[in-house]
Parts: sequence; C-alpha cells; structure tokens
Amino acid sequence: MLIHRRPAAALLVALMLASTLSTSPVAAVSPAPFTGAAPILVGAGDIADCATDSARATARLLGHIPGTVITLGDNVYPSGSASGFRRCYDPTWGRYKARTRPAAGNHDYEAPGAGPYFAYFGAAAGVPGEGWYSYDLGTWHIVVLNSDCAAVAGCGPGSPQVDWLRQDLARHAGAHILAYWHHPLFSSGSHGSSSSVRTFWKVLYQAGAELVLNGHDHDYERFARQDASGRLDNRHGIREFVVGTGGAPLRPRASEAPNSRTFRRVHGVLELTLRTDGYSWRFVPVGRTIWTDTGSTRTHAAPP
Repeated sequence: MLIHRRPAAALLVALMLASTLSTSPVAAVSPAPFTGAAPILVGAGDIADCATDSARATARLLGHIPGTVITLGDNVYPSGSASGFRRCYDPTWGRYKARTRPAAGNHDYEAPGAGPYFAYFGAAAGVPGEGWYSYDLGTWHIVVLNSDCAAVAGCGPGSPQVDWLRQDLARHAGAHILAYWHHPLFSSGSHGSSSSVRTFWKVLYQAGAELVLNGHDHDYERFARQDASGRLDNRHGIREFVVGTGGAPLRPRASEAPNSRTFRRVHGVLELTLRTDGYSWRFVPVGRTIWTDTGSTRTHAAPP
C-alpha cells in the first residue's frame, strides 16, 4: 500500500498547476538565485580522477549553488586511496565537505573496506563498514544506501541494509522520499543496469518514494517514472537520474533502456529543489556547454 502524503500548501498548489519539463539547448546556464523557499540538493557521482582536472570544473559549479552537496559514489579514482582523497578530492569537491552527504562506490572499495572513504568523511558517511544512513530536509526524507553489496552482506531481502531500510521508512511515513546510491537499477550507459539493487527499488516503491539518484555510468540520464520491474508508472512510479558526471572521463551510450527520456555525455551537476508538493530539477553543465535538462513535477499525492 502506498503512503498518503500530507496536503500541500495552497500557495504552492497555485504555483504548480501543471508539471513541466524540457530537454533543450539554452543560450547559457548559470546558477539560479537561492530564495530560501525550499531545500536544495546538488551533486554528482564519479568525481575526482587524479588524471584529469574535470572535478575542479564541477566543483566550481557547487560554489554557486547553495544547499546540501551529495556524492553518488566513486568519489576518488582509481582506487579510493587516502592519497587520492588528499590530492584530488580535497582541493576540489572537498571545499564543500562541511555540507556534503556522501555515498560510496565500487572504486572507493578498491581500498580495503573503503577505509579512506570512511576516514575522510567521518560521521557524515554513516557507520564504517555499513555506509547507509538517512537525514531530513524540510518535508523530504533522504535515504543513502550502499550498493557495494558484497562488502555489506548483500542488498537483498533479509540483508542488514534492507532490514534497516524498511524500519527507517516506517519511521518516516508521510515524508516525501528520495534515495541515492552508486549502482543504477536502470541505465543505458557502458556498465548498464544493476539488478543487485532491485530490492532497494521494491521497498522504496512500496513506501511511495519519489526519486532515486545514482552514478556508476559516466553520463547523465533521466528516466520516466517507473516501478522496480521497469514498467512505466506515471502515477506511483519512481523517477531515476543517473549522474555520473562529476569529473571522471565520460563514456558512450551502450544501449537504450526502456523509459529513458534523455541521455548526455557532459560533465556537470544535478540541482534538485525539494518543495512541499513537488520538486524541480536542473542539470548544470560545465564550461561553455549550451545544453541543460530542466523540469518540475508534483509529488505523487499532490492535488491536481
């Protein structure tokens, strides 16, 4: 059974009489001014590759966008080492460490137990050896999961992480739910879809979750709302974004996953504004790129 949401404020209902979205070239992309009206999440995955300088360019974008910075795993390449965090992440995205809530990726686990990852981010990364945790932003409940399943006793039914997820969601009934982790269930990128995280989706779908954010594939991809089996579900489905665009070298499209709505190979960050009755998104590219992806929609139970 899906969770019923709290009624939206009348003013915001008037402001969002229709869902809108666009994927189009624009003359320029500059960070939007912050009005303080709603919490903002901004970030990407696949970030600090010591062989490139792209993480420095995406970090500059973060300096112009307020709110909570999130990482979607693979924070440091190639091995998630302590020296990599020190030399490559800390001078770039590390400038915003105080407002960062990270997720771990498989390259972070190239170091034993992702030890340097947990040491660098400290309490913000959750319990060492687990890496899952949650926090609240306004009327939204944010869940961070660890998709390196072999390192955390699995990601399936009965695993410690999934048991924790069920309990955490039950404690936050009525909140809008957004979750993020590294490996995407759906992807058209070079790695493709990761079925190991399907249980995450099933549990989140049953709880009425709105959004899932992932990295792993080094591209930007947005999906329509769908269920854990990949069936289009505009009424109750979860919208997934793959945002592996934080600085690691980009990779080509390998397939065309069902319900994919846009795909792009460009470095940048995703900005999400989390309102009481909906959310909006904007992909902010680096440099002179004249392409973006923007849109807004209501949450599941927002009135028409």
